[in-house]
Amino acid sequence: MLWQCVRGQKKSVAKPHNYQINENQFAMDAATRVLLTGGSGGLGTSLIPLLLQRGFVPVVLDIAEPHAQLRDQVEFVQGSILDRDVLEKILPTIDRVVHIAAWHGIHEFRGDKHAHDFWDLNVTGTFNVFQAAASGGRVKSFVFISSTSVRDSSTLYGQSKLHAEQIARNYANQGKMNVAILRPRAFIPHTDKYAYSNYVEWARWFWKGAVHVSDVARAVECTLDTLADGYAEFCVSTAADPLAVVVDGKYDYKEEDVESWDAKGPGSTFVQTYGGSKAGLARKYDLDISKKPEILRDEAVLAMKAIKYQPHYSLANVLDELEKYGQDGPPPKL
Repeated sequence: MLWQCVRGQKKSVAKPHNYQINENQFAMDAATRVLLTGGSGGLGTSLIPLLLQRGFVPVVLDIAEPHAQLRDQVEFVQGSILDRDVLEKILPTIDRVVHIAAWHGIHEFRGDKHAHDFWDLNVTGTFNVFQAAASGGRVKSFVFISSTSVRDSSTLYGQSKLHAEQIARNYANQGKMNVAILRPRAFIPHTDKYAYSNYVEWARWFWKGAVHVSDVARAVECTLDTLADGYAEFCVSTAADPLAVVVDGKYDYKEEDVESWDAKGPGSTFVQTYGGSKAGLARKYDLDISKKPEILRDEAVLAMKAIKYQPHYSLANVLDELEKYGQDGPPPKL
């Protein structure tokens, strides 16, 4: 199918899977109200301070209350994206949506959620939010938080995100909202004790190649700006995989280091990059310095082009925090 991407009466460069641009798009201002579904979780907690710094009004829709230090700074609606009545009351008051709420891969891995759970929240819930946003008539931009797990359709989580992405594209084609799909790598913070028992366990996961929740929040902020002013360029940049941008972390290794990984022996690339003392620190906590990370360099180039996103947090930060705080890790930053 060929999608039309237009701004008023001007047609964009003809490309497959381009999307209609909302003719009423405008730059965000101090009156902007931003809905965060599932906004009491790790990403919402990291994103709220960024929105507040810019004078926006975060509106959190979640079953759980926001962090204690943020409760007085946001509008909180206790509820679920499966409650259509709640959504129909909220969305006519909203300018931008960041849809975060979902069950994640960890819930599938632990067997806590089954197929119907994933379909209900991740698929039906996503449809509910998009439909209420479209019907409300005020929402101009919609950022959907998907996942790199869409590459593995053998999982319930991956399947549910694939279906949800198609819902996002369908609503983008209606032309009522400017829509972006962000696919961050797993970003659950170390403070989430459901996922990680301590900082070292989280660091062992991050070691393989990952993105910090603070960088995902920055990517969302960049995307909101792009959707408000630059949607035509965004459509063209993401034409190969419509509206989708992968969000990865920062890496200290040079490309040639990765290509010749540990050419001088196990752990040599790590030592060359971070030094012997950091290698000793890593070994103290049983972290494998010979582990080669999976780096998504092509995706990083696209993210910079499409949404002007550059990550800040890398393995160097992990090592510094491990050295300073030990296995408990740093306290949450708000």
